[in-house]
Amino acid sequence: MRATYDSIGLNYSDLRKPDFHIEKLILESLGTAKTVLNVGAGTGSYEPTDRLVTAIEPSIEMIRQRSMSAAHVIQGSAEDLPFDDNSFDASMAILTIHHWGDKEKGVQEMRRVTRGPIVFLTFDPLHQTYWLADYFPELVKLDEMHMPRLSEFEKWLGPVEIQPVLIPHDCTDGFLGGYWRRPAAYLDAKVRTAMSSFWATDNVAAGIERLESDLNSGDWEKKNSELLELDEYDFGYRLLTSKS
Repeated sequence: MRATYDSIGLNYSDLRKPDFHIEKLILESLGTAKTVLNVGAGTGSYEPTDRLVTAIEPSIEMIRQRSMSAAHVIQGSAEDLPFDDNSFDASMAILTIHHWGDKEKGVQEMRRVTRGPIVFLTFDPLHQTYWLADYFPELVKLDEMHMPRLSEFEKWLGPVEIQPVLIPHDCTDGFLGGYWRRPAAYLDAKVRTAMSSFWATDNVAAGIERLESDLNSGDWEKKNSELLELDEYDFGYRLLTSKS
């Protein structure tokens, strides 16, 4: 079966570079784990370099974009991890769970193969949306449809620590909220190819046109002037770490 990212996983190695601030939070959440499983690993962003990491990724296109120095990778899915019980000290899944066919089974599989903490970087679909939704309201609908609610993680894993992940204004990781203070970036088709949400929408031309018009007229800056004063912002990204 052809994986989703075989089609949409373009420019990831160029545009989805780990952000230092986010990376620091993830590494801290992994604790003292010496062996780590990265599920839905993509091109290898945020994989710790000081631990023994095993990566699993369904898309051959993403695997091809991994650097020569990246962790050993196996082609496979979260729902059927090819490892024995309690094989890893910790496991991580970074901005990937919304793509899984069976989210609950994938999380249960991570719990099965992991002795210690399980770390997710995800998005809270109940969080108040930001200005991008004014131009692309369909993106909000996608989040509501595909992003699991934080309460579901607790149902699947038991108690979890939930930590807000503030996004820096100069974030080096080009995910959907990464350019919140650089709105012109969303006009660039290449930038949008590294955001899975844009691939899932039928037609964004009208939103692009409105955004470009508002940027040229200065209306965007007037409506969002308070954002221009901030160095970081909470757009609903959350780091979840299992407590058991």
